[in-house]
Amino acid sequence: MASKKNKPHDAAKEPEQVKETEQTVQTEQTTEGVTMTQEELETVKKHIDELQKKLDDTVALLQRNQADFDNYRKRNASVRADSYDEGKRDCIKSLLPVLDDFDRVAESDASAEGWADGVKLVHKKLADILAKEGLTEIPSDGAFDPELHNAVMTEAVEGMESGNIVQTFQKGYKVKEKIIRHSMVKVSE
Repeated sequence: MASKKNKPHDAAKEPEQVKETEQTVQTEQTTEGVTMTQEELETVKKHIDELQKKLDDTVALLQRNQADFDNYRKRNASVRADSYDEGKRDCIKSLLPVLDDFDRVAESDASAEGWADGVKLVHKKLADILAKEGLTEIPSDGAFDPELHNAVMTEAVEGMESGNIVQTFQKGYKVKEKIIRHSMVKVSE
């Protein structure tokens, strides 16, 4: 029978005959129905209603989870901003005694005995407060390290190996291994 379908005369069928054949096939497919009793129909409807309820519950749960996550994200951003501001306030509060000392130095007579010693004490106090907050100075003696130092000049120096630091123009600092400013140095050629 398969060989009959592939015969050349089938390919030459008129378009109307092809349409009738397609309609017959479609009609045959749609006329097949399912016969159910009223009880079976009620059971199927009940099952569909249960599935719809589960779907609605799942959608509602997902919407609540999305809303909870959005609220969490907003709350977290707010807490982060508040923490950052609190950290700045704590740092400024710890520096206020140094500001008070500078005010006293500014009011004193610069020609008075011990004025330079007073300024040195204020500097030491400021350095101690910053060290307490985790600030450490980056050593700038010995070999040049591009991860720690910023070479702004080079100079040929007799008796010194190439790549050693000759002079420090500006100290570098780090807080807990995070560099906040590189040391600005001159390096030997």
